[in-house]
Amino acid sequence: MANTHNVTEFIFLGLSPSREMQRVCFVIFLLLYTAIVLGNSLIVLTVMTSRSLGSPMYFFLSCLSFVEICYSSTTSPKLISDLLAEKKAISLWGCMTQLFFIHFFGGTEIFLLTVMAYDRYVAICKPLNYTTIMNWQVCAVLVGLAWVGGFVHSLAQILLIFHLPFCGPNVINHYFCDLLPLLKLACSDTFLLGLLIVANGGTLSVISFVVLLASYVVILLHLRTRSSEGRRKALSTCGSHITVVILFFGPCIFIYLRPSTTLSVDKLVAVFYTVITPLLNPVIYSLRNAEVKKAMKRLWIRTVKLDER
Repeated sequence: MANTHNVTEFIFLGLSPSREMQRVCFVIFLLLYTAIVLGNSLIVLTVMTSRSLGSPMYFFLSCLSFVEICYSSTTSPKLISDLLAEKKAISLWGCMTQLFFIHFFGGTEIFLLTVMAYDRYVAICKPLNYTTIMNWQVCAVLVGLAWVGGFVHSLAQILLIFHLPFCGPNVINHYFCDLLPLLKLACSDTFLLGLLIVANGGTLSVISFVVLLASYVVILLHLRTRSSEGRRKALSTCGSHITVVILFFGPCIFIYLRPSTTLSVDKLVAVFYTVITPLLNPVIYSLRNAEVKKAMKRLWIRTVKLDER
């Protein structure tokens, strides 16, 4: 590695060259990241402490919220600290580590959303067999497979990038280490590598997105036989899932399902799937789910009573 990597650190250009804009962004992103951690932690805590949220759906929701915290934490703290720094630098090893965990948690979220869609399919299309099919052992295995899938996906991505020679320049026109900006800095032909990255990242996103949409289409068609009340509750739950799927997969497909070129809008799109989507997930799931709102209210009441003692 020492023979092929003359570059020992990378410099981020960040979101804006303006110092005033960077200070404004510092306040905004600090508040957003705090809201991401608090909002998703609240969902995890609510599910863990509420008996009424004991079904697999809420177990998967708490896992998704935990992944969202981890996913956003791979980029947001560095982004926030760099907004006040004169030199926005990251070491070569730090860059590779950040790249690995971005795709690890991102891949895990893709597989976890697929698991959640399967759970809704079984609950709505096979309600009599739901408790048998989605027992806790199966749920634990599915979540474990989602983490393993994320690890394998990320490992494949990092192995593609790791052997590339970086001889200089070392300036990344982004606010975190990602595949396409790094390909531009490599001192070798990366055309084939770019195709392999598209095959791994972009194809995974598209196939998962199509499978998810198809599963929800099947669910919606099945709902025609339900009563109006049952249809309303199922649509509310599935509506939240579909919204999250579109918010997450849309930007990912835009970034990773194209040749190894970078666009000026890439940083804004990246902000959407690394900051905005993790922020919106707890809002979407809590506001559209009466059981979650009731459980949060009960948790708040218990907390207040403990403080009064």
